[in-house]
Amino acid sequence: MKRDYLSVTDLTKDETMALIMRAIELKKESYRGRELEGKTFALIFEKPSLRTRTTFEVAIYHLGGYPIYLAPGDIKLGVREPVKDVARNLDKWVDGIVARVFAQSTLEELGKYGKIPVINALSDYEHPCQALADFMTIFENAGTFKVNLSFIGDSNNVANSLMLLSAMLGTNFTLAHPAGYEPDTKVVEKAFELARESGALIKITTDPIEAAKNADFIYTDVWTSMGQEAEREKRLRDFQGYQVNRELLSYASPDVKVMHCLPAHRGEEITDDVIESEHSVVFQQAENRLHTEKALFLKLFE
Repeated sequence: MKRDYLSVTDLTKDETMALIMRAIELKKESYRGRELEGKTFALIFEKPSLRTRTTFEVAIYHLGGYPIYLAPGDIKLGVREPVKDVARNLDKWVDGIVARVFAQSTLEELGKYGKIPVINALSDYEHPCQALADFMTIFENAGTFKVNLSFIGDSNNVANSLMLLSAMLGTNFTLAHPAGYEPDTKVVEKAFELARESGALIKITTDPIEAAKNADFIYTDVWTSMGQEAEREKRLRDFQGYQVNRELLSYASPDVKVMHCLPAHRGEEITDDVIESEHSVVFQQAENRLHTEKALFLKLFE
């Protein structure tokens, strides 16, 4: 039976931990294989990307498969033809779909009507493959998932996946956001449910200093994502005080690590000196996208 990966909760805790450990081994080996030989994958992108497109294409090539990139204008999901029709065409030709889309509902429809695995390469609701790379990075630096992770900024798709995966793996997670940018209620409810099983502590606050205190890892993301350009000036005002800078780091653990999923708007959500500092693991995260995506393909197509 085919498996989709639309949310971090689509794999169990044990499966997720095993996948991350496998990714660490693949990285050590600079692994190349033939597990996907003869398989072709459609990469549907409604949004442009550097890291997501490159790492998915390279991961597929490294495992012997072949990616077909479908740019925003190639399909026009739901405009040129219904999403369900696209799904039922593609499953006749390719072996899997990697989709970077505006709406989570698009992914769910692709998964519902297609008979091949669908991987969420980003939606408005979650960014699960980014979260896998992030937790691989956390484990490489801390040797455990039992750390204090704080996300400071917008309650966006990355924050959603981090909160859910933290709750699953037993990581203490704090989200600090401005008033009016609260996280999705369903995500919070699911996170508390998972945290009761893992023992993780989940906290939501509007105070970035409170979130930074004793943090082992501080994570931030852009304040204005693709599709929100019309809100840029308002968001710049609303997020004042939420910048990750040297002053904020002074409240965290002395050896705190700083994370960002990139691209970064240096001088807005994070300062240049922090992203270039000894605290930054930003480019380690970017590298780990490749290895966790390889491990994910091996899991879904084993």
